Amino acid sequence: MLKDIFIGLSQNQFLNSAAKKYGLKMGAQTVVAGTNIPEVIKSIKELNAQGISCTVDNLGEFVFKKEEAAEAKEQILKVIEAIHEHKVDAHISLKPTQLGLDIEYDFCLSNLREIVDTANKYGIFVNFDMEDYSHLQATFELLDELSLEYENVGTVIQSYFHQAQEYLEKYKNFRIRIVKGAYKESEDIAYLDKKDIDANFIKITEWHLLNGKFTSIATHDHRIISHMKEFVKKHDIPNDKFEFQMLYGFRKELQLQLASEGFNFCTYVPFGNDWYGYFMRRLAERPQNLNLVAKQVFNKKTNTIIGVAAGAFLLGRISNANKKKRK
Repeated sequence: MLKDIFIGLSQNQFLNSAAKKYGLKMGAQTVVAGTNIPEVIKSIKELNAQGISCTVDNLGEFVFKKEEAAEAKEQILKVIEAIHEHKVDAHISLKPTQLGLDIEYDFCLSNLREIVDTANKYGIFVNFDMEDYSHLQATFELLDELSLEYENVGTVIQSYFHQAQEYLEKYKNFRIRIVKGAYKESEDIAYLDKKDIDANFIKITEWHLLNGKFTSIATHDHRIISHMKEFVKKHDIPNDKFEFQMLYGFRKELQLQLASEGFNFCTYVPFGNDWYGYFMRRLAERPQNLNLVAKQVFNKKTNTIIGVAAGAFLLGRISNANKKKRK
């Protein structure tokens, strides 16, 4: 129920627009590393100074116009230039839908090619984030096409998909981030039970650590992290073959601990005003994240808007249910 609420909230364009306007007044600065490039570069430098590398996401939702996609492309190009100019330890994460995948495939491919080409000149890696199942195949196709020209590309495998192992085997020669998954999917294609998702996460992560090129182990779950630390030790997997990865603003002490222990650590650093959908999906992905950031994120204003938003969503569902009954 809680997961459904957060997913529903993430897809609400009205609330997304409101969050853009009032974001930083709602405590969003604790999970978003700034609203502009100078601010995000400052955040990256602070993390780098603590032995942590970064992957930078220029946040954006509901892109259905070419002008918006072009604007997002230009912003990402500016981020790449800033990473190069400031010599920070960072790379790019992006979502194909922000660059026009829902508008036109070839248009999106052109935008991605320009980004990957620019990043390649500076030796900067570009990760294609995975979204919901409806965009899965198209994202793989974009990766396939661009990997024929460039080597600085990789993607994400979501452990809640039944076919995650199959996807992983196909792309084992790529740098891969393994996550649990944050979208609402049908039981026909995805595991719905947390135990099944966690078990598959461990299974495919172990496989890729043994057989893949480079593995980003993206989880906040300390039990899984402890398991992976023992696994890499047991199998003598060198540090340069993997990294742990978490989200900016989540479990800060654990991030620093892993870095201090000598593990490669990367923080996923989102920035921009369009933070709302991103944050709601993080809560949907693992509702316990609500507890992880409660003291850091939720002031009275945040509690108020989350509560109002959740209430509005639930009322909407109740209203729709009553309409169906009357029919």
